[in-house]
Amino acid sequence: MIQLRDVTKSYGAGEGVVALKNITLNIGPAERVAVMGPSGSGKSTLLNLVCGLDEPTTGSVKVEGVELAGLSDDARTRLRREKIGMIFQTFNLLSTLTALENVALPLRLQGLSKKEAESRGSAMLGHVGLKNRTEHRPDQLSGGERQRVAIARALIFRPPLLLGDEPTGNLDSHTGDEILRLLDDLQQEYQSTLLMVTHNVQAANFCSRVVTLHDGEIVSDVPCGSGSARVTT
Repeated sequence: MIQLRDVTKSYGAGEGVVALKNITLNIGPAERVAVMGPSGSGKSTLLNLVCGLDEPTTGSVKVEGVELAGLSDDARTRLRREKIGMIFQTFNLLSTLTALENVALPLRLQGLSKKEAESRGSAMLGHVGLKNRTEHRPDQLSGGERQRVAIARALIFRPPLLLGDEPTGNLDSHTGDEILRLLDDLQQEYQSTLLMVTHNVQAANFCSRVVTLHDGEIVSDVPCGSGSARVTT
């Protein structure tokens, strides 16, 4: 599903800042992988490369066998629109749209009619426990409800790849646990590959594998969860 080969990413002229150094990483279909590490270790850069928002300085990034460096900006936008669901720490919902309109938006961008997109969006909101919140705007929802809307939006088109950028980072521990259980259920149902950047130990233990970055390099890549070692710090 995801293949990185000898990826380096630098910013600035000359030596500049090296955010990632010779990263090689393979993530298979339906895997759940957490990426951990201190601030500045390269986690967000890695996520941006996988979703095509940035390009490596050297090396190869492939999603479903497609080399991202060979795609035009429009083709990368289509890839994200059709293949990659994204969940953000700050929810990234459009404040002027209702929950239903936010969830239906990816389908509308794919060309579905408003009626069909909103029918599917309403069903998905019911699936995440928000069937009575369809007409509420983001500022009328709790943090946990907003993240449920964001998850519904990310999964509405059944993407093969789901990217999470600190999806529980703005939530209290109880609500974060609820969101992780919801992700657990939906990821198993849709069999999306999940790549999640997190500082949260519990979120990491929800994954089957934990990749740790430090100073732009992979310092460990270990199985996690049931039957395996668990992250403790």
